Amino acid sequence: MKLSRLTATMGAFVVGAVLALTGAGSAQATENSAGPAYVALGDSYASGVGAGSYDSASGSCKRSTKAYPALWAASHAPSSFNFTACSGAETGDVLNNQLGPLGSGTGLVSISIGGNDAGFADIMTTCVLQSESTCINAVNSAKTFVQNTLPGKLDQVYNAISAKAPSAHVVVLGYPRFYKLNGSCIVGLSEAERAAINSGADALNSVTAKRAADHGFSFGDVTTTFTGHEICSGSAWLNSVTIPIDESYHPNAAGHSGGYLPVFSSAA
Repeated sequence: MKLSRLTATMGAFVVGAVLALTGAGSAQATENSAGPAYVALGDSYASGVGAGSYDSASGSCKRSTKAYPALWAASHAPSSFNFTACSGAETGDVLNNQLGPLGSGTGLVSISIGGNDAGFADIMTTCVLQSESTCINAVNSAKTFVQNTLPGKLDQVYNAISAKAPSAHVVVLGYPRFYKLNGSCIVGLSEAERAAINSGADALNSVTAKRAADHGFSFGDVTTTFTGHEICSGSAWLNSVTIPIDESYHPNAAGHSGGYLPVFSSAA
């Protein structure tokens, strides 16, 4: 995919809101047969923004039937499936709005969370509109937040999950790198900006993996499955700036089926 600054400017007025849509939405439950009771928590990377085929009942949470939680549930027949992940969710939103379906009978939980807390929506807006140095400084500020403040926020979420669902196997999914460096994009962000944004994803994954491990949870690293399918790869599983604008910088359907689902299935 080629991302020009002209195209980015067209969507920049709303791209921050797109990547940080808010709203709790209502849980979606499906009764099936024999597998573990499964609850899917998290932000837009869990709900499936960018994958299309959204459940109209989920409203602005934009839960997709092509998101990795729905794909896993469709093929593994959990005894129940509650999908409460919501576009724009931060750690506080998970605590306040998503944990209702958890209980002593919950056997499996998935969660992707932390990117909105770190402000990566604002970072992308900054990087497409402002100078290279401003972009890199914004990423570095977010990395400081991720190192110093995010761990405590993740601990609160993970502690709450364990308290409400003490028997559950919990899988924490990370985030892909956005860009293939020295790839097919000939306009748009500089290589230094793309590298900085990738380093932000790496920092977020590193901290999240450590917190997950310390709570006895599994961590699913999707950077390997997305390698070769980043923006500028020529075979991207991530959207660049898109119409509709709210799917920008999110995995598409192939990203969920080929990038997230195998990692989650292996860890589940």
